[in-house]
Amino acid sequence: MSSISIIGTGNMARTIGALAVAGGNTVEVMGRDHSKSADLAKALGGGATTGEWGAVPAGDIVIVALLSDGVVPAVAHYGDALAGKVIVDISNPFNSTFDGLAHREVTSIAQEVAKVAPTSASVVKGFNTVFRHVLENGRPDVFIAGDNAQAKAGVEAFIKSLGMRPMDTGGLEMAHWLEGAGLLTMGLARHGVGGWDFALGVTELPA
Repeated sequence: MSSISIIGTGNMARTIGALAVAGGNTVEVMGRDHSKSADLAKALGGGATTGEWGAVPAGDIVIVALLSDGVVPAVAHYGDALAGKVIVDISNPFNSTFDGLAHREVTSIAQEVAKVAPTSASVVKGFNTVFRHVLENGRPDVFIAGDNAQAKAGVEAFIKSLGMRPMDTGGLEMAHWLEGAGLLTMGLARHGVGGWDFALGVTELPA
């Protein structure tokens, strides 16, 4: 199984953390508010631990579960503490009206993360096309993108431990299109397509 560090203490951090523990992975929680991190680690159980914000993460895979505008600053703050790590960006940079992306250039949060991360780190985009409640109740496909094959293989193994199927979309430049797919998913859901269980690539849902 995988060793995972989660930067963030919000809903997605809680959901992915719970799935990770259930899948037999080692989990560490890191947040700006240490008390919130400790509370989340305690709630997750399974031996989940609490790390210090900005310190070297214990996990080989570091999931940045923050709002999109906080991802790049957080990675820059961690700096060399992320050397050699696999950094997973799960964010969606929606604009204020949720009908477009916050950035206009053909880039992505994951690509911007790669610019500030240590050169020995590898960045993977993933989990952004799946609603939290689908992660909790369904078995969706999880689309990923990244340039390092070994890093993606590690993330794929982690996804499989959650009972889900990883789908490799290609290099990190595909992260831009995954963010667009996240926007598409949001638009469909907002306009009445599907219910709680809607997501791109749901392969199995509970009866």
